This record gives sequence, structure tokens and C-alpha cells, in this order.
Amino acid sequence: MAHLEHRACDGRGAARSRRGFRGGERVGVGYATLRAMRADAADRVEPATNKYLIAALSWAIPGAGHILLGRRQKGITFLVVLTLMFATGLWLEGRIFPLGFDLAQPLVGLAAIADLGIGLPYFVAKFTGHGAGRVVAITYEYGNAFAIVAGLLNMLVVLDAWDVAEGRK
Repeated sequence: MAHLEHRACDGRGAARSRRGFRGGERVGVGYATLRAMRADAADRVEPATNKYLIAALSWAIPGAGHILLGRRQKGITFLVVLTLMFATGLWLEGRIFPLGFDLAQPLVGLAAIADLGIGLPYFVAKFTGHGAGRVVAITYEYGNAFAIVAGLLNMLVVLDAWDVAEGRK
């Protein structure tokens, strides 16, 4: 006990004496349990036979890959949130950028690729005539940001579905 009191006097020792221990128990012990829980969850999901189909379905319909892999809650969340985010972008009078890549305006091409990342909602919006965007609208840039970010997030969802199908998650 005297060595703890000595360390507490210099100010740094108190932090050092608490750093690795919590109530006599090593702090890192809980992480082993968490890793085991993650491994159990990964074992319950069998690797998919066709990872390419999972990725394509996950791109076309946000969250569909997760639903197909048995992660319903996560898949439904992605479906609702990403679709609503894209729809909010259109409601805020954002623009769906054209797919042609013009070297004079490279950011327009990148925004088009990002918009395309949402999958089927992109084509539905194009077909129904939404997404023309009104540059003079106060919310135009916000709408663009919502639509672009929804597409980019869906690309990350596709990668996550691929990892789950591979058995890595």
C-alpha cells in the first residue's frame, strides 16, 4: 500500500497505478469476451455460395444483401435509411448528375458515380423524372449532398455485405 501512496504523491503515479487495472481485474479481459462474441456471430452466418450475387443485390436494393445473409435488422435499417436519405435529397431539389464524364468538369462525373451508388432508387428517380435539381433553390446543395452521400454509403454497405458473405464478419 505504501508504494501506491508514494506514486500518488507525484501526480503521475496515480494514473499509472490505475491504467492497467480496474478493481483488481485486468482491463483487457473484457475484450476477449467481445472477440469471442463476434466470432460466434460470424460462425452463425454461413459463407454465401455466390458472393457476387450478394454484392449485386446489395447494390441494387440497399440492404438486400444483408437481408439475404440473415441479418434482417441491419438490412432493413439500411434499406429504410439510405432510401429515405436519397429521397430527401430529391425532395430538397437536389440534382441527379449525368453519367457522362467531361474532363472540364471532373467533379460532376464523380458526383454521377456517387449518385449511381444507390442502385435501383437512382433508376426509379431517373425514370419518373425526379432529380432535375433547381439551382436557384436554397436547398439545392443540401439535396445534392444527401443524394451523393446516400450513394456513397450504399457502396460501403455493399462492401460490408461482401465481407459478411466471405465470412470475415
